[in-house]
Amino acid sequence: MQWQTNLPLIAILRGITPHEAHAHVAAVLDAGFDAVEIPLNSPQWEESIPAMVKAFGDRALIGAGTVLTPTQVDQLATMGCRLIVTPNIQPEVIRRAVAHGMTVCPGCATATEAFDALNAGAQGLKIFPSSAFGPDYIKALKAVLPSDVPVFAVGGVTPENLKQWIDAGCVGAGLGSDLYRAGQSVERTAQQAAAFVNAYREAVA
Repeated sequence: MQWQTNLPLIAILRGITPHEAHAHVAAVLDAGFDAVEIPLNSPQWEESIPAMVKAFGDRALIGAGTVLTPTQVDQLATMGCRLIVTPNIQPEVIRRAVAHGMTVCPGCATATEAFDALNAGAQGLKIFPSSAFGPDYIKALKAVLPSDVPVFAVGGVTPENLKQWIDAGCVGAGLGSDLYRAGQSVERTAQQAAAFVNAYREAVA
């Protein structure tokens, strides 16, 4: 099971507004990212997501996070969205997204949830909140999962601790508030994106 992007880091731009989105997405892509998630609890995501798909869809996997219902999946599919990230395991959401040809990375915490997600067709797993479980938990969970399943740590991942999640068996991570906080400058986003890319390259060297 191969993850769909070259760099297994997902930029989570929670809270971004339509007029800010282009500059911040450009900043993370210029740093080397090729997967971006705009959560559906962001302002006017109905504008931001299709605009980012149009602007950057040929350079990156552009998608949505905090996706909760099959209806939302259908709506996102019409926008050209290619990545679906969820906070929980809802098999019907996963199946609907797979049917649309999307890449799905649902949030889970236990082995039961992980296998429910895989049985529904998920191509990756997001362990959330990773900071509450720790690398040893992920290492233990990985021991019972198929070895080729891409596992992402999400929640509390920083450039300083990214290596411990990679060492625990994660292919990469979803990066939220340590990469982007609503209202921050584009310069800050670019700086943090570069720090995460460097940390990842050092972790897998």
